[in-house]
Amino acid sequence: MVTIANRTEIRTRFAEGVRLRIVFEFFLHGLLFLCAAVSILTTIGIVLVLLMESLQFFRDVSVWEFLTGTEWTPKFKPQHFGILPLFCGTFLVAGGSALIAVPLGLGTAIYLSEYASPLVRDIVKPLLEILAGIPSVVYGYLAVVFVSPVIRSWFPSADLFNAANACVVVGIMIMPMIVSMSEDVLRSVPRSLREGAYALGASKLDVTVRVIVPAALSGIVASILLAIARAVGETMAVSLAAGATPRLTLNPLESVQTMTAYIVQVSRGDTPTGTLEYRTLFAVGLTLFISTFVLNIIAQWILSRVREKYE
Repeated sequence: MVTIANRTEIRTRFAEGVRLRIVFEFFLHGLLFLCAAVSILTTIGIVLVLLMESLQFFRDVSVWEFLTGTEWTPKFKPQHFGILPLFCGTFLVAGGSALIAVPLGLGTAIYLSEYASPLVRDIVKPLLEILAGIPSVVYGYLAVVFVSPVIRSWFPSADLFNAANACVVVGIMIMPMIVSMSEDVLRSVPRSLREGAYALGASKLDVTVRVIVPAALSGIVASILLAIARAVGETMAVSLAAGATPRLTLNPLESVQTMTAYIVQVSRGDTPTGTLEYRTLFAVGLTLFISTFVLNIIAQWILSRVREKYE
C-alpha cells in the first residue's frame, strides 16, 4: 500500500529527475552550440587573416597586375607578381589528374556496383580505400623515383619534375574518393528501375548505361567535383612531383608550380615576416580560397540542375 509519504517521495524524486534532465539537455545544447560556433569562428578568423594581410599586399601591388600578370618572381629582381603562372599550374595538375581519375574511378565503381560478385566487392573496395589513407608525401616520393623516370623514358624532352608526374600521382590519390562515393550512389538506385528496364528487354549494358548511371548522375557529379577540389588543394605530392618553376604553360612535360606548392615554399621560414614577399603567401592563399569557393558554387549549381532533371 502506497502511503502519502511514499507518494511525496516519488513526486520529489520525479521532479528532481526532470530538473536534472532539463539541466543535462541545456548543457548538451550549449556544448553542441559551442562546437558549431568554434567551426564558424575558425572559418571567419581564417578569412579575416587572409583579407587583412592581402589588403596590405595590394597596397603595394595592383590587383590588375596580380590577376593578369604572366610572370611570378617575388623573390628576384625585378619583381613580378602575376599569379597566372601559379593559377595555370594548379588547374593543369587538377585537370590532368581528373582526366586520369574520373574514367578509372567511374569504371571501377560501375564494375563493383553492377558486375562484381559480393566476394570480389568486399575484397576490392577496401583495398582501393586503403589508397586514400596513404600520406601524400609518399605519393610525391613515388612520383620522383618511379613515375618521372618512366615519363622521361617515353618523352626524353620532359623535365625531371613536371606536371605529368603530379597528374599521375594526384589522379591515383583522388580515385578512391570517386570509386567509393560513386559505388555507394549506384547501389542506392532503386531496384524497381533495374527490374523495369529488364522487363522491357534491356540488356545488362543498356540498364547500366541508360538507366543506372543517369539515375545516379547527381551523386557521381558530386564525387567528381569533390575529387577535383581535393586535387586543387593537394600540397605535398604536388610540391615534390611538379617542381617549383612558376611557368605559364599547358605542356604537362614542363616543370610548373601550383599555388599550394608556393605556399609551402614561403612557409619554410626563409622569407622575413612582414615583407612584401611574405605577404604574397596570404594573397595566394586568398586566391586559392576564392577559387575553391567558386568551384563549390558551380558544383552546387550543377547538382541542382541535374537533380531537377532526374527527380
